[in-house]
Amino acid sequence: MSTFWAFMITLFAGLSTGIGSAIGLLTKKTNTKFLSIALGFSAGVMIYVSMIEIFQNAKTALTAYHGEKLGTWITVGSFFAGMLFIGLIDKLIPNKENPHEVRKVESLQEDVRTQPKNKLMRTGVFTALAVAIHNFPEGLATFISAKQDPKLAIPIAIAIAIHNIPEGIAVSVPIYYATGSRKKAFTYSFLSGLSEPLGAIIGYLILMPFLNDHTFGLVFGFVAGIMVFISLDELLPSAREYGEHHLSIYGMLSGMAVMALSLLLML
Repeated sequence: MSTFWAFMITLFAGLSTGIGSAIGLLTKKTNTKFLSIALGFSAGVMIYVSMIEIFQNAKTALTAYHGEKLGTWITVGSFFAGMLFIGLIDKLIPNKENPHEVRKVESLQEDVRTQPKNKLMRTGVFTALAVAIHNFPEGLATFISAKQDPKLAIPIAIAIAIHNIPEGIAVSVPIYYATGSRKKAFTYSFLSGLSEPLGAIIGYLILMPFLNDHTFGLVFGFVAGIMVFISLDELLPSAREYGEHHLSIYGMLSGMAVMALSLLLML
């Protein structure tokens, strides 16, 4: 397959986050039950794809390069390094909320506009960062697959596009609820998807001579740690705060199921 069409396929897969963003924005701003489910859904997507796909890809690459024992140790180390990295960023971004302040679900459902917005904005920005980092190596992987095996290019791109849609929801919903701006929410989601074709361009122009299983494995393990940390520290707590506990769990399970289906389609 030509370089142009391989890039166009990667671009299609990456920008499908915009489809998820559009879906996520088709709701009333005061619907806190939807917000709770959507945030739980986002957490489910990120936890499942991190632990089932990204972590395993990291381990496969690193054990192929370093051997079973050392490769596994490096995989685990890169995973927790990703958690440490995003945890340090979390500390550097001030949070003006009182962590001990407790609000009743009923009051949240009456008017979400009375609640502090900085936590949701942080959640959306962190999620956009995680999705962008995740999509970068994924874009490179899509591009390489399209170049090497044209017969698999279209189904792989469609499957990746499907599992990018919930990632678009994960980015757009908290930002929309924090800012009230559909344009801003869509922009963040759209830009996070652009990292996928960006990964393809950079990989093709600069990184291809230097990429190996070691580099890929470190990146994937690092990204998995980032996404799990954000899910546990930002998405799930926010989902519980803005709705009923069981709604956030149902959303999380639904996110896992959708991501599992999208990954099955890639087989």
